Amino acid sequence: MDRLAHAPANHPPVKPAKVGVLIANLGTPDNYDYWSMRRYLNEFLSDKRVIDLPNWKWQPILQGIILTVRPSKSGANYKSIWNHEAGESPLMTITKAQTAALKDSLHAIYGDKVVVDFCMRYGNPSTASKVRQMVEAGCEKIVFMPLYPQYAGATSATANDAFFAALAKEKRQPAVRTVAEYFDHPAYITALADSVRSAYAKLDHKPDVLVTSYHGMPQRYLMEGDPYHCQCMKTTRLLREALGWEKGAIDVSFQSVFGREVWLKPYTVEHVAELAKQGKKRIAVMAPAFSADCIETLEEIKGEIAEAFEHAGGEEFTYIPCLNDDAAHISALTTVIQQNLGGWL
Repeated sequence: MDRLAHAPANHPPVKPAKVGVLIANLGTPDNYDYWSMRRYLNEFLSDKRVIDLPNWKWQPILQGIILTVRPSKSGANYKSIWNHEAGESPLMTITKAQTAALKDSLHAIYGDKVVVDFCMRYGNPSTASKVRQMVEAGCEKIVFMPLYPQYAGATSATANDAFFAALAKEKRQPAVRTVAEYFDHPAYITALADSVRSAYAKLDHKPDVLVTSYHGMPQRYLMEGDPYHCQCMKTTRLLREALGWEKGAIDVSFQSVFGREVWLKPYTVEHVAELAKQGKKRIAVMAPAFSADCIETLEEIKGEIAEAFEHAGGEEFTYIPCLNDDAAHISALTTVIQQNLGGWL
């Protein structure tokens, strides 16, 4: 800490000013047991950005039915993909690796002037705890980056909500910038295209179709102005153009449907089965909306969705991993962060 040259002797020490870079992902339960899952699901499904029904209608259903049954089922799914060696979910392991890689990348550019860390919207480490740590470390400015390439109210917006709520508790509030969605950023598209080329180079036969499977949302949200669907469609179009493929070579579908409401279609689990019935015996699936592999990719896509394809007559199912801590992804994220640090460092 530094003592100000003209400050009185009893003035509290002042830390050297730094700039914080805080990346945020969705979150993960602390464990896959019933109570850990229940706490996590309660926080997640109580978020008005995720389920926008009034409390009087939703909470009795959530507390009385869903949180009685779903924790055990979800816990079993998490157990099947859990990183038992590290005692954490794959999302946590990958996010830590991304943070370490970004720290190295940004420190090579800015040195010790930047503090890099991560938080989770739900579960631990919480957004509030990491904002507190950054302020205590002397961060007078913070760039906050939700790791969602495409904007959605239930992802990007709720991450920002938690960030702003944390700032509201700080006596010395730092200046902040929130990173906008980067669904069409050339570096991100290049990283996606490289991941497809790399995966295809390892196959004996080129898949008949590449399916880009995005996390779903109620169709109503699109009608209410959420740009997510349009941004997903553009990401896939730009990916196809970057690969130099013709129209029809890449499909778009949506997964993780929840509840009885109509969601964005086609549903991935139904779409891959239909492809098999149409004679598309080899397909590849990737999930461009996820920055890190998680329950929706490692269990849902590689499990339920792959099984639907095979049961319908499909023969070869290839899952292309998320960008995770791949060098091209870290380079793309670094570029986006640098642009948002403009004028600060």
